[in-house]
Amino acid sequence: MRQRLLAGAATAVLAFTTLTPAATGQASAAAETLRVDLGSATGAFHGGATGILYGLGDPGVPSQDLIAGMRPRTISQKAPDGEQHPNGDALAVADGFFAAGGTDVHIYAQDTYSRWPYQDLGIDDYLARLKPQLEKVAKRPDRDRFVWTIFNEPDGIWYQDWANKKEKFFADWTKVYRAVRSVLPNARITGIGETRYRADHLREFLGYAKANNVLPDVTTWHELGPDSLASYRGHYADYRNIERSLGITPRPININEYSNRRDTSVPGQMIQWITMLEDTKVDGQLAYWSLAGNLSDNAVRAGRANGGWWLTKWYADLSGDTVRVTPPRPDTRDSLQGLATVNRKDAKATVLLGGTADAVNVALTGLDRKVFGDRVDVRVAKTTWSGYEGDAQQPPVVAAARLRVQDGKATVSVPGGDPLAAYQVIVTPAGLGTPPAVTAPWQAGYEAEAGTVENAQVFVQDDGSGSWDMAMRYMTSGRKDVGAMNTPASRVTVDVDVPRDGAYRLGVLYGTNAFVGRQALYVDDAYVRTLTLPATLNWTYRGRLDTPLTLSAGKHRVSLRTSDPSGFLGGSSDITLDRFDLTETTGPERAEYPLADARRSGGALDHGAGALQVLAPGAVVLAPGQRVTTYLSAAEDGYYRLSTSWAGAGRSTLGLTLSGRRVAGGDLTATGIGVWSGSTTVFLKAGVTEAVLSNEGRTPLVAGTLTQVRDAAADRNAVRVEAESGLLAGGAATATGPWASGGSYVGYLGNGGTLTIPRTGGPGQYGLTVVYAQAEKNTGHPYNTDTITRTLVATEAGGTVTRAPYRHNYTWDGFWPETSPIDLATKGGALTFGNPAAWGPNVDWVQLAPLVVANTVTPRR
Repeated sequence: MRQRLLAGAATAVLAFTTLTPAATGQASAAAETLRVDLGSATGAFHGGATGILYGLGDPGVPSQDLIAGMRPRTISQKAPDGEQHPNGDALAVADGFFAAGGTDVHIYAQDTYSRWPYQDLGIDDYLARLKPQLEKVAKRPDRDRFVWTIFNEPDGIWYQDWANKKEKFFADWTKVYRAVRSVLPNARITGIGETRYRADHLREFLGYAKANNVLPDVTTWHELGPDSLASYRGHYADYRNIERSLGITPRPININEYSNRRDTSVPGQMIQWITMLEDTKVDGQLAYWSLAGNLSDNAVRAGRANGGWWLTKWYADLSGDTVRVTPPRPDTRDSLQGLATVNRKDAKATVLLGGTADAVNVALTGLDRKVFGDRVDVRVAKTTWSGYEGDAQQPPVVAAARLRVQDGKATVSVPGGDPLAAYQVIVTPAGLGTPPAVTAPWQAGYEAEAGTVENAQVFVQDDGSGSWDMAMRYMTSGRKDVGAMNTPASRVTVDVDVPRDGAYRLGVLYGTNAFVGRQALYVDDAYVRTLTLPATLNWTYRGRLDTPLTLSAGKHRVSLRTSDPSGFLGGSSDITLDRFDLTETTGPERAEYPLADARRSGGALDHGAGALQVLAPGAVVLAPGQRVTTYLSAAEDGYYRLSTSWAGAGRSTLGLTLSGRRVAGGDLTATGIGVWSGSTTVFLKAGVTEAVLSNEGRTPLVAGTLTQVRDAAADRNAVRVEAESGLLAGGAATATGPWASGGSYVGYLGNGGTLTIPRTGGPGQYGLTVVYAQAEKNTGHPYNTDTITRTLVATEAGGTVTRAPYRHNYTWDGFWPETSPIDLATKGGALTFGNPAAWGPNVDWVQLAPLVVANTVTPRR
């Protein structure tokens, strides 16, 4: 096939370039060196480090797209019908987790109890509560994919006095173990599951368990201390020694709670944990510090990604064998660490690294000439901390190079300056076309506390001591922030210097204490606008608000103030300011997704496709029925043009599936042999969308890069209706609120209360956007925020019924947009929103947008 395709493709080859401009600078004198020996394999890539405890809350929270992109192998969730938390039920979330590629669901069986620590009502009470859990799981055909955590932190709960309660624990363990196996003979059981690694407890427990034939199938313990990053590998080695000394077959290990509160969502911190768990080929589950259903702080709202999620997605993308990586300071907390893989079949090496503010030289050795040739293309992408509720788009390429390989060696320079960032280095054989290019725009960051702070206070959030108290605080950029902005004259001003006249985006990293914030933006003492900042969980649980700015080249003073021209903004202006990010913007929002980097179902890469480089470096060859999956990111709800080029050996069709939904009218069909370009304009939700391109034809094809460009003009196809203009019934009522569109919204939906809105347009696939507020939660847990998801049911007159979840958003009168799919069957049947069984959220406005509004295919000449 390749010869036929080559004959029909353009033959021009661009001149060879050694380095892109962004890669020509010399590495900093302070650069650290990460040594990567691509010739020393350390085993098959495992991929188990990004499991999660209570990462899933309810079906749809978080979205299937986020789960599939992160691809955790294991999760731990609540006992079926358990009382510990209001959501996170293992059976409620299992189907979605398995559909998204998950492997095992661990059940925290003691989470049947309502209190923390668990009520101690005796082992017989526990066994009585365990039995219905087992019976429910036993009815499932996938019962063997559930793993049983029968005791959680026994050294801290029920059996604290190990010297005097050890024998009781052993006896209780045996009773519960055998009870599980009596109902589920093939069940896997985890243990010992203590709060930390305790070698003496483990040795005694395993000796007893072996002698009594009640050994756990998976060994578990927690790594939650601030020094775990330094001590874990020693714990792992010691545990394996205990197994050998007792004659126990090596168990799979799951560190079923790990990380500190300051680490989750922070790429530069999380890469250190991921590296050590992958090095030892164990599974690990991120701890549950904040909200169930937000992927342990890596999900923004229900379906958006922060900087931490992109690191977990990079990790999930790895394949092949891991190789030896030597950091400057192994087993050292808060230092440069990394891992690397080689996929020889795909001729691709990937290095993930981070944890330092210094520039890094990645010293590659073992570059096999048979795999990589004499020259390689290198791309370095960066993902950094965007806050817990701070939306992050596709990580940009911050450095790129085409390098010569000498004696199997090459050095890649990774820029520094950001200890909270992680980097992805991709190495592939050099193509014949254009060398890889930098995509990152100009950007600069400014710590709020480093600016001019007036009538406010700088707070130290991390003193650098590495203590447990510091580790259990939420991350703060630069370790300090500015708060107590509670007078009319409170303000923070930073001096910026921009390279060119033009458009910029100001990102404000901030926190509120569960209220909508307001501050006035001034540039050079001139009022620009008053910002409305969505509520966050607390003062230090960071969100980020982006707002456009037009600046002339040179220096400016950017200021956030508690008063605007109308006067003091009041209590809503008393927010916490952490950091200001300034980013240059050019043209409409745009992103490129090389399909060579995507996940494939079958298919192959073709790095040496000659003239096919007109498609992209590293084209993807898809046989009929094969598909490639990538993850799109959109900054806002709206229409985007998705474009790609492909070469076909005959009539060919590329199918499009978004969020598991086959897109009607989204196919790109070429009528004959040659190279073709096609685009489909579709409505994308803000955040992450899983996109699948599939070969729906009868002949192979070769596809290149998928390009996404915002098409704001197409937004005219969407129809928006203010909720208060609809027909209310059954107790639903209009209310006023300062943050609602037009000052009004509809409340008391559900439990009989309904809202009906008219609609135009025919049957088909739509995006339904509901702008909502709801802050229902339980309040009894000592440190978890037990949020509750509310559901709206949309009933089409004469047609379909569609349910959609709406996550807790921290306040009853601050509104978030949430877009979900809806398929309509009638021509103009009105939509009625409610919930017959429970309360729904407050609703500000509703929008319906046809999924597809344009589709074109043209031959490429």
